[in-house]
Amino acid sequence: MRAGTADGTASGTETGTDGGIRPEVTGARRIVVKVGSSSLTTAGGGLDADRVDALVDVLARILGDTAAGKEIVLVSSGAIAAGLAPLGLDRRPKDLARQQAAASVGQGLLVARYTASFARYGRRVGQVLLTTDDTSRRAHYRNARRTLDQLLAMGAVPVVNENDTVATDEIRFGDNDRLAALVAHLVRADLLVLLSDVDGLYDGDPSTPGTSRIAEVTGPADLEGVSIGSAGKAGVGTGGMVTKVEAARIAAAAGIPVVLTSASRAADALLGRPTGTLFHRTGRRSADRLLWLAHASTPRGALTLDDGAVRAVVQGTGSLLPAGIAAVEGEFSAGDPVELRDGAGRAVARGLVAYDAGEIPQLLGRSTRDLARELGPEYEREVVHRDDLVVLHS
Repeated sequence: MRAGTADGTASGTETGTDGGIRPEVTGARRIVVKVGSSSLTTAGGGLDADRVDALVDVLARILGDTAAGKEIVLVSSGAIAAGLAPLGLDRRPKDLARQQAAASVGQGLLVARYTASFARYGRRVGQVLLTTDDTSRRAHYRNARRTLDQLLAMGAVPVVNENDTVATDEIRFGDNDRLAALVAHLVRADLLVLLSDVDGLYDGDPSTPGTSRIAEVTGPADLEGVSIGSAGKAGVGTGGMVTKVEAARIAAAAGIPVVLTSASRAADALLGRPTGTLFHRTGRRSADRLLWLAHASTPRGALTLDDGAVRAVVQGTGSLLPAGIAAVEGEFSAGDPVELRDGAGRAVARGLVAYDAGEIPQLLGRSTRDLARELGPEYEREVVHRDDLVVLHS
């Protein structure tokens, strides 16, 4: 079976047990809403002011229920798409330099439109642009969370996007669906709502009669046999159903329920009505930065571990010491993410390295005590501290 995106909705049936108001939604106080480029722009590029205003109308009504005490963080795509027409581009460019130029022009237009639209309701917005470096490094992570928390505390609506104007292929989230899932974890959200041009996850091409919308996903078993489709028809975004399901999986595993539906049904989704696809929680909240390290970082190099170090990292609670490292590859600096591999080359963990790549060869296989005696006390430390390490495979 194949589930993909389409403009409009299908006329098929529903699968699942969803039939009433969803308590996971109505009980959520802090909500992250992600909207895709195709829901905000014209197919040829350029913002559609009516679409932006329609979304803001919905969000403002939810925020206007002061008794419910709702807070919303808006993760919005659309910067590159909004910059196409002003720069005379008829489609999304493939090269990074022109993508960055379009983002530079479009991001200002996007935030200006949101600012004007929310101002109709007396609401301020605050722009927050992120790269993976902002969220995998300890100090940057704290700063990002502090900024978002403060904006919410002051009654503003944070508008989050990837910093496409400076992000390179090595430091990109890749899509705003995954960014939204990670932001939901960052701000300790109670709910993630993913809005696009399709009204849910289907068990086939939603434009084909007879396909069924999957009303609820309680775990991976519910998606067995469902082949996930790619990007939508508008051609202005980078995501698709693949990225949305992956984002839902990340958030659900971190204890955050997810509703996937179309932007035109945003009001129903936020009011807890049975629209779209509800992904139930499948796990509990994990240590904050480790989720980012696992899902948002791009390794700059790799360390190959001996068998004892692999067991200590995967099954134990200790840090990675020089004595357990057999080989190093790549060009990286202290603080960069690196893969930790077993002897067969399989990545078993990921961590933030405490040394530059050029320093590590002289450390291989040696105890920290010997290194401190020969090279100085600053070498009596871990190569990857346990607090900066996440296990990928057990």
